[in-house]
Amino acid sequence: MSNQDLAERSLSIHWDDPTIGARAARELSGLEYLREMTEGRLPQPPVAKLLRFDFERATEGEVEFSFLPHESHFNPIGSVHGGIISTLLDSAMGCSVHSLLPRGKAYTTLELKVNFVRTVLPRHGKLLCRGKVIHAGGRMATAEGQLLDAAGKLYAHATTTCMIFDAQLG
Repeated sequence: MSNQDLAERSLSIHWDDPTIGARAARELSGLEYLREMTEGRLPQPPVAKLLRFDFERATEGEVEFSFLPHESHFNPIGSVHGGIISTLLDSAMGCSVHSLLPRGKAYTTLELKVNFVRTVLPRHGKLLCRGKVIHAGGRMATAEGQLLDAAGKLYAHATTTCMIFDAQLG
């Protein structure tokens, strides 16, 4: 392999201090926090930089990310790794739950089920990952997610159960 081939296949990741967002998450409602990120006033989490997805919008109970598949996401057989797709769906569904939380509450994923419908490749272009709350209670929430192309073709879908709890304030 030539030096030129190596240079073309390198990836440099830069992110902001993740404690900035973590502190803000404790001081804002979930929707306020997500909107601060979508509007660029708070940094996106390092995982978004690493996997190359962007927050597009956040409303009560729904979020949308964009994702540009890249060969750095490939598994050994040359398509986007299922773990990347699972992480993207988990993030969208979790953030949809987060969008409904008042200040002082947090969540964590308890269960995740993903169905892979089509192979994801860079030639598919920018994909949208949508998360939507199905049910939100005081201690548990469920949500669903979809990974779609610009024409609305489905590549993967998922469901999650999240636990809601008191966040550590201060």
